[in-house]
Amino acid sequence: MLCSTIGQLIGYTPVMTIPVPNSDATLALKIEKNNPGGSMKDRMARSMVIAALEDGRLAPGGTIVESSSGNTGIGLALAAQEFGLRFIAVVDHHAAPDKIRTMRALGAEIRFVEGDFREDEVAVVERQRLAAQLGAQLPGALFMNQSDNPANQDGYAGFVDELLVQFPRGIDAFVGCVGTGGSMTGIARRLKRHNPRIRTIAVEPAGSIVFGKPGHAYYQSGTGTPAGDEVGKVLDYTCIDEGVQVTDTQAFETARHVARHHGLLVGGSTGGTIYKALEFIASGHLSGTVVTVVADGGEKYLGSIFDDDWMLKRNLLDPAIGEQLEFWLSGMACAA
Repeated sequence: MLCSTIGQLIGYTPVMTIPVPNSDATLALKIEKNNPGGSMKDRMARSMVIAALEDGRLAPGGTIVESSSGNTGIGLALAAQEFGLRFIAVVDHHAAPDKIRTMRALGAEIRFVEGDFREDEVAVVERQRLAAQLGAQLPGALFMNQSDNPANQDGYAGFVDELLVQFPRGIDAFVGCVGTGGSMTGIARRLKRHNPRIRTIAVEPAGSIVFGKPGHAYYQSGTGTPAGDEVGKVLDYTCIDEGVQVTDTQAFETARHVARHHGLLVGGSTGGTIYKALEFIASGHLSGTVVTVVADGGEKYLGSIFDDDWMLKRNLLDPAIGEQLEFWLSGMACAA
């Protein structure tokens, strides 16, 4: 297919399978980092912009304002280019530097929130406040508000359509990360409509408050809801069978393991969903075709997750996690 716009390159991403020996399960990774902006958020960003243009909330030549840790911002920068719009990304210190550089390279304007925040503290509340303020003050501007925007979850219809073609015999379970809830809701709801028996597992960072656990600081970016923030209105708990937490160490060590043993650079939130998917398979709670998403690529985290010194200084290295993964992927756990 010949494409004439960047938006036409979104979607149709491939799948890579990781067999789990001596089990009745296969782990399938949908490689969403192959989207032009490098993440699954390209889908929802374009969906939100198109919806806003169609219903008149955003006029041609207008300004998009959004709070983002990076991936949604990159997707919105691409959509702004495609539709001739201005884009202002409101970010904090938690955003990966390469994500900020990418947004700037694509023409986005960057606004940093002010405040004294710990390194492992996600400043979502202040980001949202500033983005809403800019959206209200600037002429022709719209605060996109991905957490409460229905077009967020609507953007994943194509993702599910692709899965149904890629797995004509069907899938048995979906394990996804949950932040605003847009991707998890959009995917899980549509999968359940197709087959109500599909198991849906949502993974949040330990320290996130999505499933009612006590909040505390965490390093995983672009996922979870930190203490002090509100869970997004786009999240539909009724389409999620189980919500679980994953630690920073489990998520990051899994991302490093996948790179070294499978040649695939994945981000930290993806490491978390892979870890929990394998844990559920090894325990016998999931079987058949289990799908999770490479939400974004590890190329954006070479200076953090994949840097030994960065991990060591934050006490995030744990060889036992790699040993656990080897145990699960050797088939010994499933044979026991």
